[in-house]
Amino acid sequence: MAQKPKVDPHVGRLGYLQALVTEFQETESQDAKEQVLANLANFAYDPSNYHYLRQLQVLDLFLDSLSEENETLVEFAIGGLCNLCSDGANKEHIVQAGGVPLIINCLSSPNEETVLSAVTTIMYLLSSPGSGPHPELTAVPVVQCMLRFSLSASTRLRNLAQIFLEDFCSPSQVAEARSWQAHSALGIPLPRTEAPQQP
Repeated sequence: MAQKPKVDPHVGRLGYLQALVTEFQETESQDAKEQVLANLANFAYDPSNYHYLRQLQVLDLFLDSLSEENETLVEFAIGGLCNLCSDGANKEHIVQAGGVPLIINCLSSPNEETVLSAVTTIMYLLSSPGSGPHPELTAVPVVQCMLRFSLSASTRLRNLAQIFLEDFCSPSQVAEARSWQAHSALGIPLPRTEAPQQP
């Protein structure tokens, strides 16, 4: 178990978050990185922290962590982004920083929590007020993933995918994705937490 971050309890919220970011950047321990990223993702749930997290470039830290080989870091990073992206300024930063392809890549994770957060993040990005067009979020490969997920043994993943298909895709997008049976999204495996399907 990783130790608690070495933070002076009297430094205030910004100081505490800064200490977490510094610890994440300086530690060599994967356990400590995981614990710190989990803490930052939890702080991302509270809108009163958004300004501090932007100031400390935590959104970029989360985006960078999506490319890690460590699945736990990816899970906490996409969870943090999911918590942040309902805010317009955070959504804009994620899009401008090139986060959309990184988030879409999380759909192929073997970790169900990562996939659930990725789907939810995509839905937030599509539904934010003033959201500009992001056709890559409802491109055929993404819709194919959602069609596949809508058949999942996991109730949470199945329901979330069905909401995505009904609320964020036109019937023609769904039909087009169904007609492209040989494309790459069908090769994306379902998360490993599911029971194997019988042949």
